[in-house]
Amino acid sequence: MSSNAEKFASEVDVTGFPGDVLPEQQKYEHPLVQRYATKEMSAIWSPAMKFTTWRKLWLALATAEQELGLQITDEQLDQMRSHLYDVDFAKAEEYESKFRHDVMGHVHAFGEVAPLAMPIIHLGATSCYVGDNTDIIQLKEGLKLVRRKLVQVLAVLRDFAQKYRDLPTLGFTHYQPAQLTTVGKRCTLWMQDLLLDYERVSYELENLPMRGVKGTTGTQATFLELFDGDHEKVKLLNQKVCSMMGFDKCIPVSGQTYTRKIDFHILSVLSGIAQSAYKMCGDIRLLANLKEVEEPFAKNQIGSSAMAYKRNPMRSERVCSLARYIMSLPAGAANTHANQWFERTLDDSAIRRIILPEGFLAVDVVLNLLQNIADGMVVWPRVVEKHVMDELPFMATEVILMECE
Repeated sequence: MSSNAEKFASEVDVTGFPGDVLPEQQKYEHPLVQRYATKEMSAIWSPAMKFTTWRKLWLALATAEQELGLQITDEQLDQMRSHLYDVDFAKAEEYESKFRHDVMGHVHAFGEVAPLAMPIIHLGATSCYVGDNTDIIQLKEGLKLVRRKLVQVLAVLRDFAQKYRDLPTLGFTHYQPAQLTTVGKRCTLWMQDLLLDYERVSYELENLPMRGVKGTTGTQATFLELFDGDHEKVKLLNQKVCSMMGFDKCIPVSGQTYTRKIDFHILSVLSGIAQSAYKMCGDIRLLANLKEVEEPFAKNQIGSSAMAYKRNPMRSERVCSLARYIMSLPAGAANTHANQWFERTLDDSAIRRIILPEGFLAVDVVLNLLQNIADGMVVWPRVVEKHVMDELPFMATEVILMECE
């Protein structure tokens, strides 16, 4: 008779599973979307946002071209306006498979529902007109959401700092006992970092330019051809499109794409937020070990499957884990920018599809967690006082030394 160990060895495939088992769970699910991120930030980076924005950009371009004299009818624009949101993704994929080109797949899918407009959809534009401008719009919307959440976190931390402004606590330098500070004063260190991040986010929002209408290599050659060499009309076309899409600024010069240094700047700002969050949550984890502070702990939360007495600072640990990832992303953006040859190479595409959305999705989670932690953080004043009293005789030495001088 076989032992259970032998049955395990012969009957259990430890490296896989049958192909017909759990068919709905055989595809990788991204934890940032499935487990952590909010609907708000997910929506900004969703296919719905991306491809409806493409259609809005095509409509803005055609509208501006008509205003500047091209033969585009009101009926064509009416059809485009009527079909901004009914994107047939299956049809677009069918066309993409045929043409091996995602933008042309969506041009033809749009043209099917707006047949009168088919001849003028994407007129004079290159793929980066919709691709890059949509990326910039998503960056802008992502930054606006991040800024709003920074304000919310700062408001909660302000209340915490005020509540504990007069509670003396042991300060640490080199993680060794130093002179006294207060629990509220320590919180202002976290707030100052996040305020600096807020200022950086605001700067990027105020100065973020749209790519605009630039053509295949940034010379606007196709648009100059459409407007019979009239440079002023092409300049006006660029200004009108940017204004219709909600931008006061457009990038002064470009190759085929906007400079990828902008991506680096944006991800660097997100990295800064992650650094601030990591520092704050690192402090909270250390304070939790000292039992001076605790994260919010749910009624039915289990601290450890084996050690029921534990109160692990799981939210702060999650923040630090995600922050570590966010802080790694600017390196990818820096290398992408540095490796763009001349007017453009396509080796920027795949990595940007990953690092731009993931940076924002992860920061979104981090800021939600910071607000949750700060809003429910528990301080144990008697433990704080005990640690102060334990070190008080040693802290007196500084006063004694001053008197001796």
